[in-house]
Amino acid sequence: MARLMLLFALFALPAIVSAARPARNPFEVEGRVFCDTCQAGFETPKTTYIAGAKVRVECKDRKTMELVYSKEATTDSTGTYKMYINEDHQDQLCDAMVVSSPQLSCKNPSSGRDRARVILTNYNGIASNKRFANAMGFEAEEAMSGCTELLRQYQEYED
Repeated sequence: MARLMLLFALFALPAIVSAARPARNPFEVEGRVFCDTCQAGFETPKTTYIAGAKVRVECKDRKTMELVYSKEATTDSTGTYKMYINEDHQDQLCDAMVVSSPQLSCKNPSSGRDRARVILTNYNGIASNKRFANAMGFEAEEAMSGCTELLRQYQEYED
């Protein structure tokens, strides 16, 4: 009986303890939230970044599309958010998305720029645990002055 207890202590207990602990190196998800002041649908030189915007990362089961994980963060003074996620979400679909903006004149999520896919697994060849999400944004209610000239410059290079 003593041998059985010793074997249990040597092999089973460390496995149980390590399985119960969160990952040693959590994923660090980082991104920025902007205000599309020119209503262009993308970042321009007139883009401003939103401090205090709320962002959420959601992971869904690939087959059932059921929500299995959710975590929120708030942007800092530069419009940047960082959140740490301990779990490996292997085959799940994870997206960062804008939730709310504190700016009353820029509170509507920008269509097509309101979410960004984030890969939260170590089984994909990415060596780092740092994950960068594409910038996401809100659209201003009115375009700011000077945007017409700015967007015209983009059209000149299009030909």
